[in-house]
Amino acid sequence: MAKEKKLVEAITSMEEDFTQWYTDVVKKAELMDYSSVKGCMIFKPNGYAIWENIQKNLDAMFKETGVENVYMPMFIPESLLQKEKDHVEGFAPEVAWVTQGGLETLQERLAVRPTSETLFCELFSKTVQSHRDLPKVYNQWCSVVRWEKTTRPFLRSSEFLWQEGHTVHATAEEAEARTVQMLNIYADFCEKYLAIPMVKGRKTDKEKFAGAEATYTIEALMHDGKALQSGTSHNFGDGFPKAFGIQYTDKDNKLQYCHETSWGVSTRLIGAIIMVHGDDSGLVLPPKIAPTQVMVIPIQQQKDGVLDKAYDLKDKLSKDFRVKIDATDKTPGWKFAAQEVQGISTRIEIGPKDIEKNQCVIVRRDTREKIVVSLDEVNEKLAEVLETMQNDMLEKAKAFLARHINDAHDYNEFKAIAETKPGFIRAMWCGDEACENKIKEDTTVTSRCMPFGDQEQISDVCVCCGKPAHKLVYWGKAY
Repeated sequence: MAKEKKLVEAITSMEEDFTQWYTDVVKKAELMDYSSVKGCMIFKPNGYAIWENIQKNLDAMFKETGVENVYMPMFIPESLLQKEKDHVEGFAPEVAWVTQGGLETLQERLAVRPTSETLFCELFSKTVQSHRDLPKVYNQWCSVVRWEKTTRPFLRSSEFLWQEGHTVHATAEEAEARTVQMLNIYADFCEKYLAIPMVKGRKTDKEKFAGAEATYTIEALMHDGKALQSGTSHNFGDGFPKAFGIQYTDKDNKLQYCHETSWGVSTRLIGAIIMVHGDDSGLVLPPKIAPTQVMVIPIQQQKDGVLDKAYDLKDKLSKDFRVKIDATDKTPGWKFAAQEVQGISTRIEIGPKDIEKNQCVIVRRDTREKIVVSLDEVNEKLAEVLETMQNDMLEKAKAFLARHINDAHDYNEFKAIAETKPGFIRAMWCGDEACENKIKEDTTVTSRCMPFGDQEQISDVCVCCGKPAHKLVYWGKAY
């Protein structure tokens, strides 16, 4: 019992110290480990398997809309990166440079890609000549490097995994449609697979991506009331095409500039899963994204026939689910704790008494509800349990989000909410960046987005300066 207790006690309570709780969970669930390079992390099998499931399902959704996967080099010549001024300035502090190859000093520095807009622009400038060549709708799954000063596993690291989509179109309307389409795909994916509801909207000019005309975002709310920017989609207009000479001849044989988009999500989504669904016993994974959906745990496995029956059950379940069995010599209590720490969606307990009754016990990870089912119907019943669990986790997250959105009508109310109530603050904004800066300086709250589906005029004036305002903004403290 002492060892079983120690496994749970190794995780700090989230109410006591949320930051330490998060670190404990990613370590005890064996999602990652720290590497010898500061700010870079090692993805262990449990963590990388979650990313593989994200990649597999999201990639399928991309391809349904005509996206094609490519792969670009990880090095960008400095002269190429310099072609788009705003873009370069936005990334300059985070760029890692290669100055030597082997024993020779390079004639031109090479950036280790912080993002790949310039590489895609170079490709598009070579491959697009006619309107018949458009659109180009490309995506790559890769890693990027941004030399971060402060890092946290999955949320912010010097090297991270992501996908970056890059497209070029004939018209501004087509580019805008693709930009919004990809953001909607991200939001739909997060709800359907991660059981995380998102607030969708447009970033303010202060918060938009360097070089973009418009940036759209999905924002999730973590258990501690902080927002997490979980994915972005950017409309670049014709800025990059003009810098890189990406032109095409239209149907009237006139030369036109293309319009470009870019969009991406990263392994930050794993951090979102942890902080939205986790509890004091560890990780809680939604069944659709969980690498292991059920752990079979034999009870009194030393008794004749128990292990054999447990392996038969595993084989039967494996036809429909992602299944593992814990047949180690540890106690059942230890096995239960290990399954819960790792966030495995359900466990199935089976022992001598269960075998006599031709039954087993399904235990949900999220609620710990125990459901006794016949072995003859176990596949059907487990499917029902997993579907219910997935839906319940989403509804719980939606209810949490709804409870943590507060309206502010003047600055005193805004500051009071920012200090005492975690979550999003809905408030009107005049559009002046000076007000954004003042709010951040006074409260550490930043603008998260101007939401798509919510533009209720809750006041006629800016919450900060009192001038006329027509833009509703979701504000919040953020990771």
